[in-house]
Amino acid sequence: MTTAIVIGATGLVGKALVGQLLDDARFDQVVVLVRRATGRTHAKLTEHLVDFNKPESWSQLVKGDAAFSAMGTTRAQAGSVAAQRIVDYDYQYAFAKAAKQNGVPAFALVSSSGANASSLVAYSKMKGELERDVTALNFERFYVLRPGLLAGEREKSRTGEVFAEAILKGITGLGVLRDWRPIQGAQVARAMVNLVVSKGPSRVVGAGACFTVAAG
Repeated sequence: MTTAIVIGATGLVGKALVGQLLDDARFDQVVVLVRRATGRTHAKLTEHLVDFNKPESWSQLVKGDAAFSAMGTTRAQAGSVAAQRIVDYDYQYAFAKAAKQNGVPAFALVSSSGANASSLVAYSKMKGELERDVTALNFERFYVLRPGLLAGEREKSRTGEVFAEAILKGITGLGVLRDWRPIQGAQVARAMVNLVVSKGPSRVVGAGACFTVAAG
């Protein structure tokens, strides 16, 4: 039996990811840890409502063949950089640490273009620090995806991101800022699945390559 464990299941990438995993015959069970119910029902789906602030209460649930972290928020949604870091670093690192401790061999992480632990930009810095610290856990296989701006239908519209997407489409069409060009959340999700089932070596997939991997 192949079991996938997912956090971030209610977000743009995570929602698509869970749907793809449920439709994929190579996965027999999909376990999601969420703060609020997804509203989805499926014979292969097991859903756990958890308090991510208390990893000791849910870490034992992170067991299976592959873990997928698609969690993320914005500073505007979180209310501050410090609050954003709790979601974009603390929760995800706790999830990765639990996966490692429970013997999960493969871990796939949605990061961001520009992730750099030495960056002076808070968002890029926290993403880079997360990549660095999960790498140090030494999973058998660790896949990092660094998409540009994520595109697709969201439960809550983010006016700023819609505007940025329109601007970036024009700019990247001219060959500028290609690493930040918009990519559909479903394509990133497909790339995560393809990387995990390939059982290839650990790798970091940049924005442009997400399209190639997603099509594989």
